[in-house]
Amino acid sequence: MNHKNRRDFLKTSGFAVAGSVLSIPSLGSTFLEKKDWTVGEIMDLFISQVPDAPFPTTVDTLKSGNKDIVVTGIVTTMFATITVIREAIAKHANFIIAHEPTFYNHLDETEWLEDDEVFEYKKQLLDEHGIAVWRNHDYVHSLQIDGVQKGVVEQIGWSDYYKNDAVLNIPQTNLKDLISLLKKNLDVPAMRYVGDLNQSISKVLLYPGAIGGRRQIEGLMLERPDVLIVGESPEWETPEYVRNANEKGDQVSLVVIGHSASEEGGSAFMADWVKKFIPDMPVYHIPSENSLKIF
Repeated sequence: MNHKNRRDFLKTSGFAVAGSVLSIPSLGSTFLEKKDWTVGEIMDLFISQVPDAPFPTTVDTLKSGNKDIVVTGIVTTMFATITVIREAIAKHANFIIAHEPTFYNHLDETEWLEDDEVFEYKKQLLDEHGIAVWRNHDYVHSLQIDGVQKGVVEQIGWSDYYKNDAVLNIPQTNLKDLISLLKKNLDVPAMRYVGDLNQSISKVLLYPGAIGGRRQIEGLMLERPDVLIVGESPEWETPEYVRNANEKGDQVSLVVIGHSASEEGGSAFMADWVKKFIPDMPVYHIPSENSLKIF
């Protein structure tokens, strides 16, 4: 069965598992009760709700374990850190849904890490406890409503201003108070910024994560927001552009949250998705926190 036919089959016909006939729901309905779920079935259920999925090329693959593992519990997180893995073990959860790479590069290529002690320790920990790790990056971003963006907006407290778009028109504030709000609601001790703390802010361009300096700058050129909020950006790209814009006389600001905090709301979204569609499954959202500390 090819990818398109397989997706159509899942959406229209349902599938039978453990004696129960299950139908694939829309995002507005709740999944029927089922006793045992495998890793592959949960992956397929989520992917079936993504337009034009499954994708022929994606980084959203299993990084450990296999699709036949019967799931005892799920942990959602940004990064499957060793600390998160240990917490999953303590909670008897054997399926981690992470948003970012597990092995330090975008494609999770591991050949170059062979014989490295850090890699071997992490891999052995996962293997010994039979834990599957699935990166859900491309698919969750490709939902009809971007799951990461939606989760972050909810975490900030801007749901009333969200129109399934990166542009949000919020009540007028200033840059200083905006940063204070982000720090409080995203639980980040400090943020880097470019701009005037007294600048008036009402039009926000929100790009969680790291979409690249060119796309960030193109967003500024197109949308002309008061502030661009990002997860991270190379210092020689967007920060320099915004600095030059201010030197020219424009009033525009940049706030850099940090990659983990800027998208952790997406992992909270995934935990809520599990609760909604697999209500009997134990699920825990464990923030992986930022690897970089502030002194």
